[in-house]
Amino acid sequence: MRGYIFNYIQRITDVVGKYLWITLLLLLSSTSSFSYGDTLYLTSLHWPPYAGSQLKNEGASIAIARAALEAVGHKVQVDFYPWSRAVRMASRDDSKYSGYLPEYAYPTEKFVFSNSMGSSPLGLVEQKRHPISWSNQSDLNQYTIGIVQGYVNTEQLDNMIAQGVQPAEAVASDIHNIKKVVSGRIDAAVIDTYVLGYLLAQPDMKPVASRVQLNKHILTHKELYIAFKNNEEGKKWRDLFNQGLAKIDVDKILKQNMPQ
Repeated sequence: MRGYIFNYIQRITDVVGKYLWITLLLLLSSTSSFSYGDTLYLTSLHWPPYAGSQLKNEGASIAIARAALEAVGHKVQVDFYPWSRAVRMASRDDSKYSGYLPEYAYPTEKFVFSNSMGSSPLGLVEQKRHPISWSNQSDLNQYTIGIVQGYVNTEQLDNMIAQGVQPAEAVASDIHNIKKVVSGRIDAAVIDTYVLGYLLAQPDMKPVASRVQLNKHILTHKELYIAFKNNEEGKKWRDLFNQGLAKIDVDKILKQNMPQ
């Protein structure tokens, strides 16, 4: 009789223990927003060779983002829009997007930034026949400089433009700026050096390529990031991305997806 009671109590204990474990697992899963294999939705722009739907692996920055998320068991889906719309779509509370890329870091309360995905050398495209001369960025005030609407440039240059001391004209794309430099409508334009190289290598830019060059001074090297929504979900994706980023060889992936 004593053995029967012991076995009965043991069976009850096993059942209770089983349900306690199930309850604990349910509680743990309810406190986490993500499960293995979830998809991060991001926006981007056509900015070759860093990003673009027609590029190998959708561009160097997208390749890095995808490798980092895969390293922690997740996926990434990137949809491409014009730049201003890409940022706007990523900032909307009612959109599926948790952020956008690639971006330079800047002061904002809407987004939090990932760890660096690589560096973007920022320079000035100019006419070969009429190169501009400068040492300090304030020396550029004597020239009209082209910028792309919505892009972050250097802090000093953007402040000078905002204050009205730096003549500047904004356009929708880097290609527009290159063509304005060629025609002499502006003296130079801010552009990433890899972007300039990629664009000038395109067949339809051959008539232009021989007439422009990169100025001998680099404005700055700017780190590239993913900008995540500044909310609980965005911060969780940022942390997961940073974990994955630490597991991959960023420089190797960047090199593999850049034009040689």
